[in-house]
Amino acid sequence: MDSAELLDILGNENRRRILRLLSRKPCYVTEISEYLGVSPKAVIDHLRKLEDAGLVESRTDDQRRKYFSISRNLRLEVSVSPYEFGMKSAYPASTNLDASRWRYVSLNVQLDSSDADSDEDGPGEDAETGTDGEGAVEADTDDGPVEAGDTEVGDEVTESDDQDDEDTETVGEATALAAELDELQQLQRELSLAQRWVHGRITDVQDRLGDAVNGDGEARLRADVLAAVAGGATTVEEVCRAVEAPGHVVEPALAELADRGFLDRDEDGEWVLAE
Repeated sequence: MDSAELLDILGNENRRRILRLLSRKPCYVTEISEYLGVSPKAVIDHLRKLEDAGLVESRTDDQRRKYFSISRNLRLEVSVSPYEFGMKSAYPASTNLDASRWRYVSLNVQLDSSDADSDEDGPGEDAETGTDGEGAVEADTDDGPVEAGDTEVGDEVTESDDQDDEDTETVGEATALAAELDELQQLQRELSLAQRWVHGRITDVQDRLGDAVNGDGEARLRADVLAAVAGGATTVEEVCRAVEAPGHVVEPALAELADRGFLDRDEDGEWVLAE
């Protein structure tokens, strides 16, 4: 869908919270309502807009209860700078993408033009002008030696040469900067592609981790909780912040992971990965 429309839809905080919840597990309206603390009617309205945008889909279980889940893996990028404002949405790149063909991402890129500029400055610059101090006054011309008092011609030549040198330097600097800008823009495109590739890989690993800890509807939440503890979260509060879920959702997930042997508590009562 259009990136601007997508931004408008995601501009609502409750819709973002719904998507965050659905990224953990499929949910039905009452469950979302209790989680968000908003009325079921408001939840239904938000879900309808998310469905119309193609971000959410629904299915009905055997008990005729309607579950909602995120329908697609999508990446939204926004760029804002004094020189650019742009938006684009894209699907993750294939995990089979051949990154060896990238020109910049695999390299240690150093594009600081100041080093190149400093190399061009120095004693050699004056040598190109053919001047050394007051040499222009003493230089021979076709009309003979220039007298000390007749310096206008020599001065004009010197000023003209200086202007030509400045123009040459300006053109050279502009050319170098244009080339650097082109390289940076290519690097930006490759980094965007790399981020999409990582996005796809993260989804793949999360799916596999979810299957490993149990393939039911709570699998993604438990996978995120397990990853949070692996990342250093040791208390319920820290895990809640890491997975952006309330305590009454996180605590049962921690208990389930502990019962299944994935987590343990240390002597201080903090959560750790089971050995």
